[in-house]
Amino acid sequence: MIRVQVPATTANLGPGFDCLGMALELYNIVEFSKISRGLVIEVEGDGAEELPRNEKNLVYRAARRVFERACRVPEGLRIKLVNNIPVGRGLGSSASAIVGGIIAANVMCGANLSMREMLNLACSMEGHPDNIAPALLGGLIIYTSVEGEITWTKIDLPPALKAVVAIPDFIMNTRDTREALPQLVTMRDAVYNIGRAALLVAALQKGDLSILGTAMDDRLHQPYRQGAIPGFKKVISAARLAGARGVALSGAGPTIVALADGNFELIAEVMKNTFRECGVGARTMILAPGPVGARALEVI
Repeated sequence: MIRVQVPATTANLGPGFDCLGMALELYNIVEFSKISRGLVIEVEGDGAEELPRNEKNLVYRAARRVFERACRVPEGLRIKLVNNIPVGRGLGSSASAIVGGIIAANVMCGANLSMREMLNLACSMEGHPDNIAPALLGGLIIYTSVEGEITWTKIDLPPALKAVVAIPDFIMNTRDTREALPQLVTMRDAVYNIGRAALLVAALQKGDLSILGTAMDDRLHQPYRQGAIPGFKKVISAARLAGARGVALSGAGPTIVALADGNFELIAEVMKNTFRECGVGARTMILAPGPVGARALEVI
């Protein structure tokens, strides 16, 4: 049996649209084992009632890419998924499925894919590296694509930093929210985001969290997505008043992430209560950044 652990991720972090992503210490588990024939998929945890248990399952589809590339498709495969990452909430559940399937298949069939090969393969399925890169590599990743190849670097984070995530009880489809984004933006908005993304990276590297409130502002994607999230502005304001250093939409949403170095329980409480006052049920988690990306825990 092969067991792989994959972290949740939060992408964009405000101004870093499609170029910043951070792993979080919340994990999905993917288990692969060979059987005599056929495909058996078991799912526990989040999404257990909705996720497909056939060849349409995203973990299997990712694994199949590796098997076919290595010309070693197993006659029978059993997949067990233990999902702790909420599905469709902007915390990288699809990235975790893709990365988990690729790593498990790579180990099972001995494809010997390098980290870069797995990264490029995963990104070809997801379409963008915002969650893929931190899920595979861990930590806070800055990334871009150069002639089809992902170029990335990891930066160290302040040790006291944690993410408080408020997870509404409804799903947002990433494809739909991307279609809501404009194809062209003004020079003023582009400059606005470039400055804040640079400020955000510098603040995190230096450990100067006092400027995150400004550094995590955004004009490229949040203004076009916030209308689908009741109470969005109120939750952000409440989190800041409770002590959050910076607050933003996590990925495509609807989860809102607050970065902080204290008052974690208070921030979580006010975010949850503010969502409730706006007619939205939500749960909260306090998560440390995940310095380690996806990895095989057991090979038996």
